[in-house]
Amino acid sequence: MTASLTFLGAAGTVTGAKFLLESDESRLLLECGMFQGLRELRERNWTEPLPAPAKLSAVLLSHAHIDHSGYLPRLARDGFAGPIFCSPGTADLLAIMLPDAARLQEEEAEFRNRKGATRHRPALPLFSTDDAARALRLVKPVAFDREFSPAGGVEARLRMSGHILGASVVDVVAGGRRLVYSGDLGRYDVPVMRDPTAIEGADTLLVESTYGDRLHPADDGTAVIGEAVKRAAERRGWLLIPAFAIGRTQDLLYILRGLEEAGRIPRLPTYLDSPMGIEATVVYGRHPAEHDADTAKIEAAGKRPFAPSQFHLCRTTDDSKRVNGLDGPGVIIAGSGMATGGRVLHHLRHRLPDERTTVLFVGYQAAGTRGRLLRDGAERLRIFGEDVPVRARIMSTDALSAHADQAEILRWLGGFKRPPGMTYCVHGEPPAASALREAIERQLGWRCAVAGDRQRIDL
Repeated sequence: MTASLTFLGAAGTVTGAKFLLESDESRLLLECGMFQGLRELRERNWTEPLPAPAKLSAVLLSHAHIDHSGYLPRLARDGFAGPIFCSPGTADLLAIMLPDAARLQEEEAEFRNRKGATRHRPALPLFSTDDAARALRLVKPVAFDREFSPAGGVEARLRMSGHILGASVVDVVAGGRRLVYSGDLGRYDVPVMRDPTAIEGADTLLVESTYGDRLHPADDGTAVIGEAVKRAAERRGWLLIPAFAIGRTQDLLYILRGLEEAGRIPRLPTYLDSPMGIEATVVYGRHPAEHDADTAKIEAAGKRPFAPSQFHLCRTTDDSKRVNGLDGPGVIIAGSGMATGGRVLHHLRHRLPDERTTVLFVGYQAAGTRGRLLRDGAERLRIFGEDVPVRARIMSTDALSAHADQAEILRWLGGFKRPPGMTYCVHGEPPAASALREAIERQLGWRCAVAGDRQRIDL
């Protein structure tokens, strides 16, 4: 029996994760992500359709982030009708994320048609809300650590990776060979999520390398968050926190609640102004088995780990607008995390000119985004066609990343009882993937390579 793997994405880039696993009996897709970011990457979603989707036996998914799952509606649209296997937490998050991604596709196509900003007439969405619904009907949740057969001649098991709720290390045996894929690895000793699960061994290992060339700050971010809250209280202003709806928002709520309980910050009204963030927080509460020991203690005491003392949910647009009419001090958590869209833009437009306002960034800000411009000291910011003066104080912390850094990746690899026959670095920009490969070879003595785009390997 033989088995091979082809890297169809997340090789030379951090997005578009797709790995085609082929054996004598089956064709299985490991991950089904969208390409994001630079235009040439986004265009690959259109120009590189997966070959023969209808002939795929199944999809195995590590977690719900769009760069790992977002192509599923297009796959279903193009004829795939097999099962999509993932953890229960991932299944719950997909039910939130895929329809949202489809709505964004439809809105962008409608906007381009209305403005005439398209090379294609009419502009079409990559997939629709109907396609997202079609994909969701194929999802088959599988409990962590349970062995199952996703396709003929293939055995698999999902293990917690600690990255976000439901995130998995995927362990597959095909053609008599064991393939382990790290998915996105979480971090050690951080709030909410349990540590990544140790793996004994593999014939072939795929390891993510997003932060393979750097180390995260040694602090846990609470000092900066506390300072930002106290500044808002002292100035009787607002603290605006652009945050990703899944993972980062729940970490923030957990930290704010803990700082309040410890008496390290004043108890301010806190508004979660993100419909997806609200839904995701409910999902996080439904899966306590994935929470770490500290979070479990809070839940066992009958407390809500993701609810500061004066917690308010902004479910509707009117709820969001009402917050802009309130006097401070208070805290607003809203999407998007890089201030590229979403409700946070309305709050920034309204509050940036006020020197009493504090804006806190708690995640990576990509080049060209409004978040990056603010972090880099922009004195004016263009929002909804208006140049908005920036008089607010801009703060940031990089301590809340949900991705393992180089040291944490090496720590996880150090848990292998026997080295893989071959290790491939995936899901990283070239400098990060190369740096991790060098570190693995130098510190562990393993055979390691950076995966090549469209490269095919034998397992």
